[in-house]
Amino acid sequence: MSFFTDLAQQYIDGEWRPGTGSWDIIDFNPYDGEKLASIAVATADEVDQAYRAAERAQRAWADTNPYARRTVFERALRIIEDREEEIAEAIVAELGGTRLKAAFELHLAKEFMREAVHLALRPEGRILPSPVDGKENRVYRVPVGVVGVISPFNFPFLLSVKSVAPALALGNAVVLKPHQNTPICGGSLVAKVFEEAGLPAGLLNVVITDIAEIGDALIAHPIPKVISFTGSDKVGRHVATVCAANFKHAILELGGNSALIVLDDADIDYAVDAAVFSRFVHQGQVCMAANRILVDRSVEKEFTEKFVAKVRTLKVGDPADPATHIGPLINSSQADAVSALVEQTVEAGATALLHGATDGNLVSPSVLTGIPADSPVLTQEIFGPVALIVPFDGEDDAVRIANETPYGLSGAVHTGDVERGVRLARRVDTGMIHINDGTVHDEPIVPFGGEKQSGLGRLNGDSMLDAFTTQKWISVQHGRSRFPF
Repeated sequence: MSFFTDLAQQYIDGEWRPGTGSWDIIDFNPYDGEKLASIAVATADEVDQAYRAAERAQRAWADTNPYARRTVFERALRIIEDREEEIAEAIVAELGGTRLKAAFELHLAKEFMREAVHLALRPEGRILPSPVDGKENRVYRVPVGVVGVISPFNFPFLLSVKSVAPALALGNAVVLKPHQNTPICGGSLVAKVFEEAGLPAGLLNVVITDIAEIGDALIAHPIPKVISFTGSDKVGRHVATVCAANFKHAILELGGNSALIVLDDADIDYAVDAAVFSRFVHQGQVCMAANRILVDRSVEKEFTEKFVAKVRTLKVGDPADPATHIGPLINSSQADAVSALVEQTVEAGATALLHGATDGNLVSPSVLTGIPADSPVLTQEIFGPVALIVPFDGEDDAVRIANETPYGLSGAVHTGDVERGVRLARRVDTGMIHINDGTVHDEPIVPFGGEKQSGLGRLNGDSMLDAFTTQKWISVQHGRSRFPF
């Protein structure tokens, strides 16, 4: 099967069909500009059809024995394992991910599918006491109904599976809209996996479209009760506003400006390795990437020299080449924006220890230091291969700098004293932080999410129950109640 030929369609109510919009989304390979697919956009009417199909299918699915539901996810996992190389090639082609990145994404996707198998059996009810004699209070965990999922371009297959699989496992139906730059890996391919795994028609629908065509139809529609969005904080703010106005629950996984902190007693060589990976994995197009590398001034010189030396060894080029570390950014707009940001920061007084060149969508690494304290670059997310090295004087200064950002997603602390690292980590305003490790981590059973403008809510593990189920109280009165009139 050629994914880009066979899956360049909408998937609604179990049928593969073209969209009826008047224009096409063109899917390009960001490395060489090859046209991969052309997909007629879905209209607002087709979004409505997808939600109506999901609503019709959901009730019977929720009533299906969870042991029967979980077999779908077992088969889906086997399909991913059997076609892993083919899916990896699609990731390399559609989003410019390196071979290493594709393997990393697929490893996590399989882990989340394994967790979905178990999640189908996770909901539990409770019986709570009552002050009223003879009353029994039963609290049930029930599916929310229909979930809208909007996935991003950077880890499209993983981040679609991460919300879609748990929502389905817990008895919901889903309408998925992938990012327009990754419609196959983030959308059609996910639908194909579940179709082959035997998921009943209508439970998963994929609409490939753009807000220029549908406006807020996907998030304002009356049927979905939960919207799971992964993307920028700017768009996330709009999603949250529309959801609140329509009494929907929003799960928002947004941007980051993570700090990797190197204390004076850190293993410098190890910290350099962690920092290089945390900043440059997938060209820096990762919300958890270490935007800022904070280094105690006493070890700044040693760290910086070793960091720059290691970054110089990174190979930039064709993501299909297994030796490549850094492939292309997703599109020319992103490449131009990152290049302009570096130029502006240097013009404002920063020193470029490495000043990366731009060739099409390929942007070579830049390493900046001596950044003015009021520089905007220190407080924003950089979705590209640019590292900022910032010295600090003692732990209090490190915490102050780490917290001087509107984001709070991930982070790391490197130190020879683990408990010292934990004490410092507890003072950093972030949803996740790692001691003596990188900043880019995700595991199926630990809560994933951020503070401040990095999002609302958590995913993974038991947090999936909070995200995709609701609690229902049913009381039973044994005997007769007494009423005041």
